[in-house]
Amino acid sequence: MLLRPNFRAALLVLFCAASSLCLAASPTAGSGAPDPSAAMAGPLMPLGPQDSVTIHIDEDTNTLPPTPVTVGDDGTLRIPYVGPIPVGGLSPDAAARRAEKALKDGKFFLNPHVAITAVQSLSQRVSVLGEVKTPGRYPVDAKTSVVDLIALAGGFTDLSASVIYVSRTDANGNIRKFAVNMRGLNDPKNNLPEQALRGGDSVFVPRADQFFILGEVQKPAMYKLEANMTVEQAISVAGGITLKGSMRRVEIKRTGKDGADVAIKARLGDMVQPGDVIRVKESIF
Repeated sequence: MLLRPNFRAALLVLFCAASSLCLAASPTAGSGAPDPSAAMAGPLMPLGPQDSVTIHIDEDTNTLPPTPVTVGDDGTLRIPYVGPIPVGGLSPDAAARRAEKALKDGKFFLNPHVAITAVQSLSQRVSVLGEVKTPGRYPVDAKTSVVDLIALAGGFTDLSASVIYVSRTDANGNIRKFAVNMRGLNDPKNNLPEQALRGGDSVFVPRADQFFILGEVQKPAMYKLEANMTVEQAISVAGGITLKGSMRRVEIKRTGKDGADVAIKARLGDMVQPGDVIRVKESIF
């Protein structure tokens, strides 16, 4: 039941005009980044500036179909009849309850029921840096996992580490960092990480340790060092030995504790260490 019909038409016109002015174009998330409009805010995701929502009041039977309205830079949302109310940091459901209270307190409706639905989230973004193909800031919703974010960033580079780090600011303003093991992407024995991200998180993908392999191998180059990699596995990664090479004549040049390089006669089962330079020599026969 509408209690103030004299103001209804004028206020509705003002609301519709303001809503059209508040519609925001979707900014890009960085060079080569996917369109952020693909990510929608979940029901528990807090609202913030430039988020787009629709507002529906059940008791208001004469209004037009809901039109997307943008949360202002000051964190307010313009509600029909009552004007802007603060919603920054609230979930859409909590914002709807606040709108109901404003409509009831203003005596516009006796028992209003408001539904606020998030259409596009531009305030909830996560930064991803390091060894991904398209670093930048990406929109997230309440269900976006670390795996989802890496996919948005184009995937890992060839030199990305298997353990990445998420930084998050807690309620006290302290920055917490925790590690996420991504080995499940390539190893079915490991589970995929399912940690959900939050707006304001920062994800860093470090560069993995590397080793070099030279001499009589098919593809001499620098390679990513995997966990518990042996000399034999390193040679396999480099395509195996050439016809001239000998698996019994393998040498590792390694930096010693005093900082000086030392040459070590390697066995195939020896563990490769970060920065090792493996050389496969010619057979002497």
